[in-house]
Amino acid sequence: MSSSSSAQEVGWTNKAGLWLNIVVKEENEEEDVSVKREKEEDLAVKREEKGDVTVEAEDDDVAAVKGEEGALEVKQEQTEITLTLKDEEEKQNSEARITDETGVKAEEISRPIKDLEQAGAPGRTVSDLGDPDTGPKQAKLPQYPFKRFGLQNRAFQHKWFEIFDWLEYSVERNAVFCFSCRIFGKQQIRKKQDALVSLGYTNWKRALESFREHEKTGIHKATMMYWKCYKTSLEYRDIVEEMQAANVSEIQERRQYLRRIVAVTTLLGKLGVPFGGHDEAESSNDQGNFLEIMNLLAEFDPFLQNYKAPSNSIYLSPVSQNEMVQSCSQEITAKIVKELKAAQMFSVMAEEARDGHSEQLAVCVRYVTPEGTLKERFLGLSKLRGFDAESVTEAIEQMLVSNGLENLRCVSQAYNGASVMSGAVGDVQARFRAKHPEAIYVHCYAHELNQVLCYACEAVKEASDFFDTLECMYTFFSASLANHPKFIHVQKLLGLQKSELVKLSKSRWSCQLGSVEATLNNFSAVGECLENISTPMAIGLRAKMRKFPAVYMLLMFHHMLSITSGLHKYLQGETVDLAQAVELKDAVYDTLAAMRTDNTAGGLYDKAKTICEANHIQVPSDGPRNKKKRMDDYVVESSCGQSTELSSAENMKRILFFPCLDRMLKELDRRFSGEGSNLMKGIQACHPGSATFLSEESIAKVSTHYKLQLRSEEIFVAKQYLARKKKAGATPDMLSVYRLLDCDMFPTLKPVFQLALSIPVSSYSCEQSFSALRRLHTWLRSTVDQDRLHHLAVLSIEKDAVGDLEHNVVIDRFAKLKSRRYSLMVPPPEATQTQDKTSRAKFIGVARKEYKMMMSGKTQRQTAKKYNMMAASGKRPTTSSTI
Repeated sequence: MSSSSSAQEVGWTNKAGLWLNIVVKEENEEEDVSVKREKEEDLAVKREEKGDVTVEAEDDDVAAVKGEEGALEVKQEQTEITLTLKDEEEKQNSEARITDETGVKAEEISRPIKDLEQAGAPGRTVSDLGDPDTGPKQAKLPQYPFKRFGLQNRAFQHKWFEIFDWLEYSVERNAVFCFSCRIFGKQQIRKKQDALVSLGYTNWKRALESFREHEKTGIHKATMMYWKCYKTSLEYRDIVEEMQAANVSEIQERRQYLRRIVAVTTLLGKLGVPFGGHDEAESSNDQGNFLEIMNLLAEFDPFLQNYKAPSNSIYLSPVSQNEMVQSCSQEITAKIVKELKAAQMFSVMAEEARDGHSEQLAVCVRYVTPEGTLKERFLGLSKLRGFDAESVTEAIEQMLVSNGLENLRCVSQAYNGASVMSGAVGDVQARFRAKHPEAIYVHCYAHELNQVLCYACEAVKEASDFFDTLECMYTFFSASLANHPKFIHVQKLLGLQKSELVKLSKSRWSCQLGSVEATLNNFSAVGECLENISTPMAIGLRAKMRKFPAVYMLLMFHHMLSITSGLHKYLQGETVDLAQAVELKDAVYDTLAAMRTDNTAGGLYDKAKTICEANHIQVPSDGPRNKKKRMDDYVVESSCGQSTELSSAENMKRILFFPCLDRMLKELDRRFSGEGSNLMKGIQACHPGSATFLSEESIAKVSTHYKLQLRSEEIFVAKQYLARKKKAGATPDMLSVYRLLDCDMFPTLKPVFQLALSIPVSSYSCEQSFSALRRLHTWLRSTVDQDRLHHLAVLSIEKDAVGDLEHNVVIDRFAKLKSRRYSLMVPPPEATQTQDKTSRAKFIGVARKEYKMMMSGKTQRQTAKKYNMMAASGKRPTTSSTI
């Protein structure tokens, strides 16, 4: 009897961390049947002696089983192949040798684990089998392929599907598999199972016998229960999806409800009015602005009328109101910080003011966005623990740190000029500059100009007495319940527009011009009222105001202060730049200096005479001055004062006009002398109206101080480029030039312009914040804590940012403040799909985990009972379930 053999590659298998390509030697099927049975009986005896777990591999099937000693036995047809691992503990680079019983050597394999696991084992996947959702693929063919067994041809029978519903047929391999064991069996179980699990069963001669034996195994029974439970869960999957859709719908409804609350919150915050009321009970007639507006919306909003919020999630309590205010404020601040980080440089402005029994510090920032927008933004309020320089500096630094701005480039600092703020040694600007060396100190130009006007109005005694008289007159008419109606009545009789006199205050900017202008416009009404009132105060005011010098000073100060009024208003703008402010200051100075002429003084004198004649006020004559008689018969021991004769035009010019004008010019030159520094000259060179525009020498002073690289070639090109744009009128100011400069074309020049624009001119933004603070922190709202006051101030001051708030973003931030009873976050569509897939994958994992529990002592009966109960109740197993 002859036999022939040939080497054949069985396939890849994973063992002890290695993918092994097993090559065996086949023998001819013509071997004697008796010899074949003897070998099978010997093999069975050997396995029983070793205590191995045995699984038959019939025909072309290969089965691998690991015994106690780590031997891997492979049987293919009539040949038994044994694989012995040299070292199972060697995971990464172990070697295996395959030999058969006759000693014929097979191919030696050695390959790292990770490479093969990433690439996958070839030849182990079948593409035409079922998945957990579709079930087993039971292809019914007109005729299944035959396979020869000895002298007979046999094929798969489709009626077997009716007997064994777990069978699935692979047309690709002409083999059958056990669907439940393949899908719901653990990976290690599949490797140890028979051909029905691993490579496919093709022994049609013993098919029915093998199928019945497989059905009796514990593993198959467990996986069939897993499959049954999973099919039950699929039936209820539509219900789960409907519940998920309903949950999303409920979340959307809650968010729609919260959008109304956000809208009311932003409205009240922007207006700076109180939220709550004294009595917020349902029976109260005044529940406060917040609840009253919500009730008003509910009358006209069908959604609010139909929406039934849970009693514990109506979000209308004071706590929820505070959280919503906080969410809106934080979202605005987050946008400001985002813009600051994009700008990469900024200036800080700070101002302190008394608030009840505490001192509040307002902090603002100035920066230029990459799009070319100049902004001054309110950063927050900080309650000072003390009034010294250390406390103020600490508060400013803490405000920057809390918003993540401590590492950004701070190019300047601007304060109001108080001694604790502006001192060069040990005060706020010196302490702040110690941490931010590049931050130059800028004294608020608006404060400086106000000081110039105050000093000019006190230049001579007559001018100081004149403004004291204006203040007394304001008090006489505005503070008296009897005199004010008379003043309004006289205005109507004379056909004048109703207006009030203006209070004077050294801390109020441009109030001198307002007071002078109001008195000048109502001069006839003031005189008429004083004539008809006989009180001592009225007689004294009439004696002061109905004289020629008073009329002359009204005209003189109105003319002088009107010239500086435009500059004062300009300095209070947000988009003003330092170079432009210096240019305008020079223009005002030159205009005032040009007024110092006899013609200007004579013109004021003539206008004063006209007003006096119209109001029946005695006009001084232009004749010789009356000389007072000497008291020859008396000895004067002391003099109470010197009398000044203010009658002629020459005396008015010499005693009033020129001294006040000279004092104003002197203060303008002294208080704005900082512009003559080298750095200020460099900033002026960035303004297109400056005589030194784009002067390389001047701009280099800015780049040197701030350590910026500057290429002279860019300056030359920019001069030619901007000269063409200037002809078209496209470069009126520094901000326009900045927008024209392309960052790729002028990478070193554009940051210089950005820096010059970032330096503030005044701290007017901080002054505005205190105006809002006076509206927010009234005596009726004195119990508001610091955090709420800070958030309300942000909403009240940053009104334009409030209008840009996205309600959904605010709701997201509100939802994340703390854990909510009901979800407010809508999952994205892809998350819902992923969740559904993950739940099914988890179910399969639970089913596989059950086998391990069963092998550790759980009986099949207990497992089946638990699964049957879950299937009956329609519950889907989860990872937290104990099966």
